[in-house]
Amino acid sequence: MQVDTGDKYLLTKQELENKIATYTGGRAAEEVVCGEVTTGASNDIEQAAKLERAMVARYGMCDDFDMVAMETLQNQYLSGDASLACPPATPQQIDRKVVEVIKAQHEKARRMLEQNRDKLDQLAAFLYEKETITGEAFMDILTGGEAQ
Repeated sequence: MQVDTGDKYLLTKQELENKIATYTGGRAAEEVVCGEVTTGASNDIEQAAKLERAMVARYGMCDDFDMVAMETLQNQYLSGDASLACPPATPQQIDRKVVEVIKAQHEKARRMLEQNRDKLDQLAAFLYEKETITGEAFMDILTGGEAQ
């Protein structure tokens, strides 16, 4: 689970892509550890798709579309529904780009977990025993220190 500090409201494209990699990390961990997937990552998958779609269609963070807003929010403070304002073929292009980026970030997460499998196992064992982890304990395990 990511903990937002609430002190940062402007995010770069790289930061958003890293968030997507983090969202896909649960599914990647299932693949690395269990060799199969479950429904456990469904909310994270939804959040990753929602974020990438906004990057492509609203934030102008896609080279294919440049700084053209393809989507606008309707009733921002009520339902937050989005509506597309683009030619009929464009939604398919947006979908392809969303899938492409999410796949790339998922692969990045998977590679990181495979390369750091020992840390993944240590973190899992810590969580199994204590059920929660502080940022300090997480970093201790990640950097090779002794987590308490």
